[in-house]
Amino acid sequence: MKYEWRKQEKNIYLPKNKPELVHIPTFQFLTIAGEGNPNNESFSEYIGALYAVSYAIKMTLKKRTPPKGYTDYTVYPLEGVWDINEAAKKNFTGIINKDDLVFNLMIRQPDFVNQAFVKEMIELTIKKKPHPLLEKVKFEKITEGKCIQMMHIGSYDNEPASFQLMETFADQNNLFRESKRHREIYLSDFRKVAQEQLKTVLRFKVVSS
Repeated sequence: MKYEWRKQEKNIYLPKNKPELVHIPTFQFLTIAGEGNPNNESFSEYIGALYAVSYAIKMTLKKRTPPKGYTDYTVYPLEGVWDINEAAKKNFTGIINKDDLVFNLMIRQPDFVNQAFVKEMIELTIKKKPHPLLEKVKFEKITEGKCIQMMHIGSYDNEPASFQLMETFADQNNLFRESKRHREIYLSDFRKVAQEQLKTVLRFKVVSS
């Protein structure tokens, strides 16, 4: 039976559209870092590099003797951790210029995938579909720990209203937002879904105040 994250991990990927406290354990990801405005055409090339390797992993596993613990699975959604560059932080006015954004895009990988196999799949993808960004793809384990998250429905430009709800929730529960870095999990394809219907999980790390 195929493992489907939408059904098996609803608490992580399908929260309600109101803030909630969660604990996110260690997961492993393909990641690629960059900076600049996500509305630029070049941004889609970062996404393409991640998906190319992710699907190489999935399809190759189906053809080989499976590793221990293997089960077929649905590819996990695209995620992004967002921040602003150091120069913007020094002169921050409360308004974010998208050209100052710094991002680390990622796609989670199942636990049975290992470093050696990922390296092989990156090299295979480079041979089949050469692109300079493929050499920037990494395999990392990331632990988020205690976080506040919620489902944001609508345009990405309207996310500040949801973050305000999340920060108010943090204050009410004696929690403090660790930094302005935050994570977005993209459950909708913005190329096919109207802006007002986009579903994005928003999340940031918190500590006790």
